[in-house]
Amino acid sequence: MRIGVSGWTYRAWRGDFYPAGLVQRRELAYMAERLTSIEVNGSFYSLQRPTSWERWRAEVPEGFVFSVKGSRFVTHLRRLREPRVPLANFFAQGLLGLGDALGPVLWQLPATQAWDEQLVGEFLALLPRTTGEAAELAQQHDDKVAGDRLWVGEVLDRPMVHVLEPRHHGFADPAALQQLDEAGVGLVVADSASRFPRFEQAQGPVVYVRLHGDVDLYVSGYGDEALDAWAEKIRGWTADGREAYVYFDNDAKGHAPWDALQLIDRLGRPPGLPDRHGS
Repeated sequence: MRIGVSGWTYRAWRGDFYPAGLVQRRELAYMAERLTSIEVNGSFYSLQRPTSWERWRAEVPEGFVFSVKGSRFVTHLRRLREPRVPLANFFAQGLLGLGDALGPVLWQLPATQAWDEQLVGEFLALLPRTTGEAAELAQQHDDKVAGDRLWVGEVLDRPMVHVLEPRHHGFADPAALQQLDEAGVGLVVADSASRFPRFEQAQGPVVYVRLHGDVDLYVSGYGDEALDAWAEKIRGWTADGREAYVYFDNDAKGHAPWDALQLIDRLGRPPGLPDRHGS
């Protein structure tokens, strides 16, 4: 079970989760020593430079895994329409440079995006299922990732996993769930403080959970009772042997990393990982 946070560069965490005096360039390494995964959130807002992906990979220990959030240009601006070139740009930016530290790729849909069988099906069919396929798709990039923004490293072919976080109740349709299942794309279990539908089927090749806030979206933390309940759910969903990826996104008041540490305590702390006090 990999448990972490969505993003790691938050000013409010400095002097709280991050010790006072810790330089910003050490924040990722500090986080990676205490959690077991991180969801890269900046890739949702803009394409990152290849040097950033390479640096992030170098700053985390062996066995650490990054999940990566897909581009909002694909999901929110294009709304899944004509996604081939934007997808190519996304995979050409350098995330393949993470190598074996690359975990699932998350695609979050806007709340107004209803299920459209043909549109969603065409998008799912374009998603690469291996890093080799992703590298081939990346060759169709445009000039947005030219020059030093284009990653040109070698790719060791390995499976890729994609998960979808819909925010429209239409995806509860059994036909929508079957479409995801047949495509091998996971359905995200997202707790959004009742703002958006919560799909608890947890179907797909992995279990992927996003915790956006227990009562107030992005703001409130998770108390002992809530964390106990989520730990029990996650144990049940992974009883079949699937890997779990769980990310806290309640970052506004700094709850996310502390909640992640408490959930790690409940689900089992890997050997050598410091406890919530850093020891």
